[in-house]
Amino acid sequence: MAQPLRAAILIVSTTAAKDPSTDASAGVLENVFDDQGAGKWEVKDTQIVSDNVLEVQRQIKNWTDGDDCPNLIITTGGTGFAIADTTPEAVDPLLQKQAPGLVHAMISASLTVTPFAMMSRPKAGVRNKSIIITLPGSPKGAKENLEAIIKTLPHACQQAAGMDSRKLHSGGVKKLEKEAGIAAGGDSHSYAHGHHHHHHGHGHDHGHTHGHGHGGLVRHTKPGSTSLSNDPSLGPTRRHRESPYPMISVEEALARISEATPEPEIVEVNVDETIVGCVLAEAVLARENVPAFRASIVDGYAVVVPKDGIFQGAYPVTAVSHAAPGEIRQLKEGEIARITTGAPLPLGATSVIMVEDTTLKSMTEDGKEEKEVEIQVEGVKEGENIREVGSDIAQGSVILKKGEQISGVGGEIGLLAAVGVSSVKIYRRPTIGILSTGDEIVEYNKASALRLGEVRDTNRITLITAAQAWGFQTVDLGIAKDKPGSLEETLREGLRSADVLITTGGVSMGELDLLKPTIERSLGGTIHFGRVAMKPGKPTTFATIPVKNNAGERLSKVIFSLPGNPASALVTFHLFVLPSLHKQSGVSPVGLPKVPVVLEHDFAMDMRPEYHRAVVSVGMNGLLIGSSTGGQRSSKVGSLRSANALICMPAGKGKLEKGAKVDALMMNAVRADVIR
Repeated sequence: MAQPLRAAILIVSTTAAKDPSTDASAGVLENVFDDQGAGKWEVKDTQIVSDNVLEVQRQIKNWTDGDDCPNLIITTGGTGFAIADTTPEAVDPLLQKQAPGLVHAMISASLTVTPFAMMSRPKAGVRNKSIIITLPGSPKGAKENLEAIIKTLPHACQQAAGMDSRKLHSGGVKKLEKEAGIAAGGDSHSYAHGHHHHHHGHGHDHGHTHGHGHGGLVRHTKPGSTSLSNDPSLGPTRRHRESPYPMISVEEALARISEATPEPEIVEVNVDETIVGCVLAEAVLARENVPAFRASIVDGYAVVVPKDGIFQGAYPVTAVSHAAPGEIRQLKEGEIARITTGAPLPLGATSVIMVEDTTLKSMTEDGKEEKEVEIQVEGVKEGENIREVGSDIAQGSVILKKGEQISGVGGEIGLLAAVGVSSVKIYRRPTIGILSTGDEIVEYNKASALRLGEVRDTNRITLITAAQAWGFQTVDLGIAKDKPGSLEETLREGLRSADVLITTGGVSMGELDLLKPTIERSLGGTIHFGRVAMKPGKPTTFATIPVKNNAGERLSKVIFSLPGNPASALVTFHLFVLPSLHKQSGVSPVGLPKVPVVLEHDFAMDMRPEYHRAVVSVGMNGLLIGSSTGGQRSSKVGSLRSANALICMPAGKGKLEKGAKVDALMMNAVRADVIR
């Protein structure tokens, strides 16, 4: 075909019409055209309309009723049973020819994935010279449906455009199948996926053995290669013998995490103890002056300074001003008022003389108050010992900048309270859902003795406390067994109750390692990486999963699937999860602080970069000293004891000798009690 076929995409979504950034389907569908269209397609236009029959019809007719109509128009959204789902009703009257075969192919392919596919109401047909097809609104469903028919669409579009049918069909069906890249003789769905040798109806040319869509999928394999994650339905004999995920560096993994992590959400909250650790999303201005009145900074006597600044003699004490609300009468020259530190100045007072510069002259008759005070001083000036209005903080001035973090020891909350700020805008800290997986895992506090093969769940409680120590609220998702349905439902519950999911276990190559398949096949997620060149933590997996919030808006949530070994789980939490949590909380810089340390003894090197659990303390010379916690096997729980840092060991052979300088990532404060 000399010229590529022209396609147009119509997003039917009231939410996306208001905010196009919420749409995830367009990019997914464009990827299908690019990855599986065999170079035959060019997406010429993408438009977004609300869930409105007239708007849908108007846009489709704009495309089809002109001279330069697209060969294919696909809509996504509005095909379900909700009240606002009216896309089929909008499209059906426009069709001049129905295409029930395309509808049947899409529903048949989707039913092999989920029985809920029967809840979709697709339409397909021809208007003028354009094929029109309605797809579901979810990126997963839209991708799955388009993949089911994309190989046959060029033939349909050529016919609709007016190509001679006799010429088009010369050579018979075998020739058409070959030109379309469809293998004959397979099962009933093999034509839709191009993997007739799989015989399960879920294979895709881009390497995924499932029919679920992943918005913005990062491709790790070339078209036509094996699938990414294992397909549990194929059984152990058909699983991968080695990971299909490319090994990437720690630096690249961190870059992908940063790119895929959602931007922080801004919320307004009350000023109280719960905002400790939060980051301000906007600058805070003082609502009031501090002090709000002219106040004395000493204990003494408020006076009206005469022109010569001389006080010689006994002066009557006509008033008393304490640091408490109250009214004070006007002070005249020649009168004085006793005043305490912080108390407001009487009206008319221009200075304060310290009590040390005075002598009691006489008392009242009842002996309870001062009557006269003798003052013998010269050179008194106006404004002495007085704190003027707004001299500490002026009303309207910036007291805290955007991006500042509220600490519990730095006085920020007291500063906000002092100027009358009762609420601030902050970046909301994400809630973390933490889940352990595996049939062998039992609660750590199980009272009875362990049976053969059982393992106490140390990871969940460790990660929960680690997340809470960094100021994040956690949701305990318990233990999920190695059963696809159970794991999927637990993950879905986690996505409903938390912003970020952390799982441990199930990310290696065994037949019961179901995290990756469940994320990809069942949840329509995108796995951004599945292996990292590091020790410990090589099988660490990072993914994003498309979800809808309570307002029906589409967004992505991140999921970290960490290794099951305790040391690996804690190391990768601090190395990979924490930077993502920091970004979502507005914290900058993200991740653990890095400091230079001197090795206290020899450290063996590994062929992979290693993050060695260590204790960092202050040496006698003031330098930071790094000492290993012992054996570093990833399953060795004891290596975590007392560790406050991860020493960044480069890859290599041999050892780094005592005294070598390396970087360390600080998980906790430097040990000051181990000074050598």
